[in-house]
Amino acid sequence: QVQLVESGGGLVQAGGSLRLSCAASGRTVSSSFMGWFRQAPGKERELVAAISSRSFNTYYTDSVKGRFTISKDNAKNTLYLQMNSLKPEDTAVYYCAAGGSFSRVVVLRPVDYAYWGQGTQVTVSS
Repeated sequence: QVQLVESGGGLVQAGGSLRLSCAASGRTVSSSFMGWFRQAPGKERELVAAISSRSFNTYYTDSVKGRFTISKDNAKNTLYLQMNSLKPEDTAVYYCAAGGSFSRVVVLRPVDYAYWGQGTQVTVSS
């Protein structure tokens, strides 16, 4: 059974940084395309960043380019999202997701992700 457990969320002032972690079990991160999504109150879930199975390709939504970095640590079987220069509009519940197959390219559609974590709250105060 595949499980994804996020951690690292919290309350931070604008301009600050947080690093989200997503520990995977039941499937290796090196064999999975993965992504970070977020959902703010009253808004749809959106893709923030995605990474291909071998980490050769990454994707970032425009609003986080240059501020967020997605990465994997295969030895720890963990996905990360380093978030710098945080803004109040980054406030949301952040979800880690993994696909059920190998992909050389990034995958952008939520429907293509088979496994989801429970989410971690990120709150950025102004």
